[in-house]
Formats: sequence, structure tokens, C-alpha cells
Amino acid sequence: MFTEFMVMVEGQWGMEMVDRLIDDVDPDSKGVYTTVGTYEYSELVDYITTLHGATGLEVSKLIYTFGRHLAASFSTRFSGMFEDAQSTLELLKKVDNHIHVEVKKLYPDAELPRFSYVQTTPHNIVLRYESARQLADLAQGLIEGCAEYFGENIQLTRKTISEDDESVVDFSIELLPK
Repeated sequence: MFTEFMVMVEGQWGMEMVDRLIDDVDPDSKGVYTTVGTYEYSELVDYITTLHGATGLEVSKLIYTFGRHLAASFSTRFSGMFEDAQSTLELLKKVDNHIHVEVKKLYPDAELPRFSYVQTTPHNIVLRYESARQLADLAQGLIEGCAEYFGENIQLTRKTISEDDESVVDFSIELLPK
């Protein structure tokens, strides 16, 4: 996540912004990240907050954009998972029981969100996102990025289930005709 966040920042705002974020946040990791390491979630929050201050973009928009970036990156880095799925809905149904199982093998300490789904019609699922980290904007960006990968049009409706926060969110995802 951290390396991909920095790749996104560099791609959109340049290396100067990456350096600025690391200098302003002054994280315990000193801004040195690897794809196999695990890092404090609070560092990511600090980076996003600092990026918000530097760019003026809403935090929710930055998190959503990061989700879109991750979808594009994952489709390249984990192309087999994408190629095995025939559609956005098929891929999303595999997140918790297949994809996250593989992620846990690589990163046993990773704190992953939980996803479950109900298939309501052949072209619609309700995907439930649950996470204390409340990154539903990231999940939405990932979902919409997956639809872009598959070249599909989707209609996404988002409903917050938990009363006081976005720790539980339902995404109704309908695959639209081309």
C-alpha cells in the first residue's frame, strides 16, 4: 500500500511532492517502504492528510483516487487473478475467500477489510465492506477501477450501514449492458 501510494503521488504530482510529504510527515519509517514490509496505518493517514493540505483536494477524493490507482496496479501485478475472472462481479466475489487469503500468505500481519456479498440478480451483487479503518472511498475506487479494467459499465450505489461511521458500507453493483 505505501509503495503504491508513493507511486501514485509521484505520477500525479511529481517527486517533489513525494519528498515534501515525507519531510512534512516525518514518519517513523523515514519514508522507506518495500512491497514486503508492513507499516503503521497512521503514516498513511498522515500522508493523505498532508496531501490534502498541499493540493486542496478533499480527503475522500484522494482516497478514492488511490483506490483507482490500486486497481490499475493490481491488474498488472496480479494479472492472473484478473484474467481468471470474467467480469467485475466475478472478481469482487472472490476478494475475501480467495484474494485476501493469498494476501495473508504474503503479509500475515496485514489488517484487511472484510468483504461479503449477496447475489441479487445475475447482473447485480451487494458487496458489504467492513473495516475499522473506514476506507469505503478506497473500496469504491477499487470497484470502479476493476470495472474499467474489464471494460464494463456499472451502476454503483453506496449505503452506509453503521450509524456513526463508514466502518460498514454496502455497495450495490449492477453490471449494465454494453
